[in-house]
Amino acid sequence: MAKRVSGADFQAEVLDEKLPVLAEFYSDSCIPCKQLSPILGGIEDDYEDQLKVVKINVNFDADLAQKYEVAASPTILIFKDGAEVQRVRGLIKRPELETIVKEVLG
Repeated sequence: MAKRVSGADFQAEVLDEKLPVLAEFYSDSCIPCKQLSPILGGIEDDYEDQLKVVKINVNFDADLAQKYEVAASPTILIFKDGAEVQRVRGLIKRPELETIVKEVLG
């Protein structure tokens, strides 16, 4: 299960991480976010040694959402070497997300 990250540990958990990081910005009341959860769980399981998956709650960490210009939930940002390299807004199907993950992993 993806670790919940807050503004306090975002630097260490995402930007300083050696592996690429898939960060989902979500809210608890968001239905598409709930639908995305098992997809992210599968990605996390299948790529556990190559990719870190984290979740950021936009209600509790609005400052992070604002900093990264997240206007809708869910929004997935993929970071590599501390920089955003991919962005996906809204619900995405597993095959499409997997294609993006494979591109990032090279």
